[in-house]
Amino acid sequence: MPFDVQDLSGTFSIGDIAIALSLSLSFVLSAMIGWVYRFTHRNVSYSQSYVQTLVILGMLIALIMLVVGSNIARAFALVGALSVVRFRNAIKETRDVGFIFLVMGVGMAAGTRFYTLAIVAAVAISLIIVVMYRFNWFASSVQRQVVKVQVPPDGNYTASVQDVLIAHTSEFELVSMESIRGGALTELMYTVRLKKGHEPGDLINALGERTGGQRVTVLTGYDQTDL
Repeated sequence: MPFDVQDLSGTFSIGDIAIALSLSLSFVLSAMIGWVYRFTHRNVSYSQSYVQTLVILGMLIALIMLVVGSNIARAFALVGALSVVRFRNAIKETRDVGFIFLVMGVGMAAGTRFYTLAIVAAVAISLIIVVMYRFNWFASSVQRQVVKVQVPPDGNYTASVQDVLIAHTSEFELVSMESIRGGALTELMYTVRLKKGHEPGDLINALGERTGGQRVTVLTGYDQTDL
């Protein structure tokens, strides 16, 4: 019995190929953007699920653009359907919003079959992000700390705390004053700039001697030191 080889190429339409290419391209480019985000992330708030969401979002936008096409009625229907979606997770960093819009833009370009534009934009913007990360563009040379001090409500503890800050910092500013633990303590929050040669530990020890043994916290960059 002869073996019948049948060519099935004709069963795939140009639209099917475009859909596969658009989704594949949006996946590759979104994954590349996700790796760029992971490589350039400096804070402790890194989330694997967020990066995976970037990849999914890029493909989803491409799919939406393929569904909409040039049909205006379909576009308005999708806008109405998506308007009911609410996201309750707060964005931890401003740059995270930029990555969301980046994958959305790439997904739109891939979904509307502007393949060259999608590739060029994704690669160019990703390179710019990496360059800004590697050369630390727009970094501020002024490092400030946040100091939180808990003191008893009675007594002149605020003046004592400010005396310590004058001795250990070049500048400071009272940000907030809050009553905590049912009025048993008052929490003072300052933004400060330590003098050269002074360490956060020195400031903590000096404040601890003036606050009656209450809690003192110094936030320096991404590190937190407590007493």
